[in-house]
Amino acid sequence: MTDTPDDTDCDIFDDPLRAPPGERSVPELLRFGVVNLDKPAGPSSHQVSAWVRDAIDGTLAALDLGGDPTGGVAHSGTLDPKVTGCLPTLTGDATRMAQVFLEGTKEYVAVLELHGSPPADFREVVAEFESEIYQKPPRKSAVSRRLRTRTIHDLDVLAVEDRKTLVRIRCESGTYVRKLCHDVGLATGVGAHMGHLRRTATDPFDDRDLRTLQDLVDALAWVEGGDDAFLREVVRPAEDALRHLPAVTVARSAARNVATGAPVYAPGVIDVDDAVRDDDDDPTDDDPTDGDDADPPLVACFTPDGVAVCLGRVVGDPNADDGRVIALERVLL
Repeated sequence: MTDTPDDTDCDIFDDPLRAPPGERSVPELLRFGVVNLDKPAGPSSHQVSAWVRDAIDGTLAALDLGGDPTGGVAHSGTLDPKVTGCLPTLTGDATRMAQVFLEGTKEYVAVLELHGSPPADFREVVAEFESEIYQKPPRKSAVSRRLRTRTIHDLDVLAVEDRKTLVRIRCESGTYVRKLCHDVGLATGVGAHMGHLRRTATDPFDDRDLRTLQDLVDALAWVEGGDDAFLREVVRPAEDALRHLPAVTVARSAARNVATGAPVYAPGVIDVDDAVRDDDDDPTDDDPTDGDDADPPLVACFTPDGVAVCLGRVVGDPNADDGRVIALERVLL
């Protein structure tokens, strides 16, 4: 595989590349970061995102950094007002990578409220939903109400007490848990509806290191006082939101070309994850639509020092001497 020179003599003022994740200033972090937010019950996901945006923009203005705002925030998938839990929120330019949350898995813990006593074969009936299921979005949803399929990877009964059941659900993004609970109730013959719901994971984040809105506000207040240590625990480099994707390492010179809209060509590829190598049955095939590789994987490209460059799809052989390897979907620079 041919390495492309790094062009280290490039004028630093013209360089579109960010500093490495661990070396960014507070403004750089706030404008390309992610908060693994613990959404409280009550406000909508949109309202929570607006609070995050306003808090960060207020701090940037208070630090007298030209008053430039973050450019917005984006969350990892809408949670109903009453639902709590994992709501990773991207800030600034990191909003360009929001699609990564649409292709991963999510995990929930829900209270299933049965309308009658659970039947003797209750656990067996629930287990049958671990498969590809059909769902039609509810009337109040923001998407078209067309019948579609979603995969339930795991559906575990954690506890049963009278007519209440605690279940853990690991499912494809876009699954309507309320509808799933309704369908489980129909299958058991007693009926059911969803009680409390909490999202415990959104790839690649989970509930082991959630941060509250109060954590964020406190961290920003400390920054305005000159201490950024807590902020760097609450707001993480946006690259953390990509760690579950197959990775492609590209030369810095190739990254600069991507910043102008060029795809990733083979000479600029330094290394690829095994997941990228293993996905394509025929690595010489650069046509993702001919049936051999009908659904190329979403991959994240990074510079050798860990700066996110782009999201794209594998369309060619990374071991080739020339030709296109990654078709761009989002430029992150």
